[in-house]
Amino acid sequence: MLINLYKDDKDPIYLQIVKQIKKEIMNKNLQQGDLLPSIRALATDLKVSVITTKRAYMELEKDGFIQTVTGKGTYVTNKTVNVIEDEYYRLLEESIKNVYSYADALGLSKEEIREIFENWR
Repeated sequence: MLINLYKDDKDPIYLQIVKQIKKEIMNKNLQQGDLLPSIRALATDLKVSVITTKRAYMELEKDGFIQTVTGKGTYVTNKTVNVIEDEYYRLLEESIKNVYSYADALGLSKEEIREIFENWR
C-alpha cells in the first residue's frame, strides 16, 4: 500500500492517510479481509506519529471501511461494497457543488456548464 503525504496539502496528515486508504479500497487495490499494517508499522513507514495513524484508523473504522480485531490486526471490512457506493455518491455531490461554485464565480449558465460536461470526454 503506497501512501504519499504532503506537508503543503490543505488536509492534515491523518486525513490524507484516510483519503488514500479509502481510495485504495474504492479502487479495489485493498479488498475485503485484507490485513492493513499495524498502527505502529504504518507510523514508522510514513515517518509520522503513532497518534496520527491511530486517528486515521479510528476515522476509517468509524466510516465502516476497516475493523480492528484485538490481537489479530486491522482488516478491510465486508461492508465495503455499500460503504464504497455511499462514499462515491458523497464525493460526486461534493464535486458537483464545487463545479457550481466555480461556475458561479465565472458567471456561467447551466447550459454552459452542461456543454462543458458534454465536451469533457
